[in-house]
Amino acid sequence: MYTVSLMAAPTRADLGDETIIGLQRRWDGGHSIWLDRGTAAEFPIPDLPADVEAVRADLDARGLDLAVQPTANRRKAVLLADMDSTMIGQECIDELADVAGVGPRVAAITARAMNGELNFHEALLERVALLAGLPDSVIAEVLESRITLAAGGPTLVATMKANGAWTALVSGGFTDFTGPVAARIGFDEQRANVLLSGEDGRLSGHVGLPILGREAKLEALEQITAARGLTPADAIAVGDGANDLGMLQLAGTGVALHAKPVVAAQAPIRINHGDLTALLYLQGYGRDEFVAP
Repeated sequence: MYTVSLMAAPTRADLGDETIIGLQRRWDGGHSIWLDRGTAAEFPIPDLPADVEAVRADLDARGLDLAVQPTANRRKAVLLADMDSTMIGQECIDELADVAGVGPRVAAITARAMNGELNFHEALLERVALLAGLPDSVIAEVLESRITLAAGGPTLVATMKANGAWTALVSGGFTDFTGPVAARIGFDEQRANVLLSGEDGRLSGHVGLPILGREAKLEALEQITAARGLTPADAIAVGDGANDLGMLQLAGTGVALHAKPVVAAQAPIRINHGDLTALLYLQGYGRDEFVAP
């Protein structure tokens, strides 16, 4: 059996009965239920439809998200999440670069790296080098004045933890940011790269090795699940960049959230309109089961 999930952006809540009924008839679906009226609904189907991609594209053009996944083992025991442009609304290195006066140059490299056009390792070294000489104190200033949490993130983490899941923030960014962000949202653990500073209290332009990139995210998924007697099939992973693709494809449920085109095209599930609470709807949680952070 498969489960069809239909979702609208919570700010619009414009998912209607006619859309659900039309798709039920098209795919010989069973009884539908509202997870959150106007925002999320689901129904079972016996087989995977051949026209999923065509239907997804049509709904996407109407501002709706569609996912079709096996019904079994939908509710996951582990959450792995990217940070930049996923759990927060910014790319931290771009914000530091803006303060350093090299914002456009670094942002252009970031965009190409996240779209898979550049080697992540080399692109990170190049961008960090441009931050050399920036006072350490700027990191706290950026965290305070520029970093905002992505909608639905704290609710996602709080709800999964309340239901016994382990949550991990796994980022190609920096521990100076993942530490505070993970603590603020409530993640159980965090992994990221380390920005190195000199004795003068300024960034050295170097990052600690080895760099946490695509392969390290895969390793994190395998290690974190194995440590709990689980497998990657028991995890849901979310990210937006090319360095997230490996873990998105290996996890039981891999979600590309407002992702770069190359990532969305290859990810098992894509959410283009909803926020991070879509990951709860994908697991069958109803709004009445959400836990306030």
